[in-house]
Amino acid sequence: MNLRDLKYILAVAETRHFGRAAERCFVSQPTLSGQIKKLEDELGVVIFERTNRSVEITPVGAAILAHARLALEQAEAIEQVARAHQDPFTGPLRIGAIPTLSPYLMPLILVPLKQTYPKLKLVLSEEITELLLGRLTRHEIDAALLATSVDDHDLECWPLFDEPFWLAHPVNHRLAQRPEIRARDLEEIDLLLLADGHCLAQQVMELCHLNERPQRGEMADLRASSLETLLQLVRAGFGCTLLPALAVREGRNDEGLVTRPLTHLPTAYRRVSLVLRKSFPRRQTLVALAELIRYHLPPSVRPLPPTEESTQAI
Repeated sequence: MNLRDLKYILAVAETRHFGRAAERCFVSQPTLSGQIKKLEDELGVVIFERTNRSVEITPVGAAILAHARLALEQAEAIEQVARAHQDPFTGPLRIGAIPTLSPYLMPLILVPLKQTYPKLKLVLSEEITELLLGRLTRHEIDAALLATSVDDHDLECWPLFDEPFWLAHPVNHRLAQRPEIRARDLEEIDLLLLADGHCLAQQVMELCHLNERPQRGEMADLRASSLETLLQLVRAGFGCTLLPALAVREGRNDEGLVTRPLTHLPTAYRRVSLVLRKSFPRRQTLVALAELIRYHLPPSVRPLPPTEESTQAI
């Protein structure tokens, strides 16, 4: 058994297809299949149940795969320790971020990150929370920037900042005449939401108690795939929406909509955190990334102090 064999079985487990796994590993399918069969014979167990239509992981195979992921991560850690002897901030760092955060946070930190750590290569993935957590547990990414709490004993969460929500409404909306936005105002408006799967949609529903009252308006059943789509609908007069503070840009009032802070709703915010595996070896690099993010945040969000776990990671 060697690291190559472990990479082969992980590729099959993730693709559930020997042909696609072989392509990922840059070998022929007979080579990959033969090597996995040899490993199963060596261990005396069946890792995969093969049929003409599917590849299923056996219970013992699932246990073996869990250890294989850890073994490969530790092997990578050995390489990283060797590189870190010369420079602790070199090589790839694979970060995932949710779509309602990535387009607005990343432009704030990419240039400072490159200037501060020129040998660090940021590899960014933008997906919804559920997919990012799956990739994180499968060791496909190193950490994820999320806006929801995570209940997994193998993961830990470093809070970075609290991001208030702002209201966006059309220029000619009746709320334009009100000097401040209060909770009762949110209860009266036709609110546009993101599609299911986006954590922001659920957060907005909870904030506005949409689970307790029916949605109204001609666009009540509409679900948009992005914040920019929602803003186009607001601009066209179909309703209002709530934006995270980082997504609020100056000059929107000239584009047919108005953005307003929710100053009378102190709980109207989401908490953004950096989520990582407890076993991840390059914790010092993530500490540096977290500090860089906090330092470059605009005044519209509230940075949070480092947790005890993250300060002990150095």
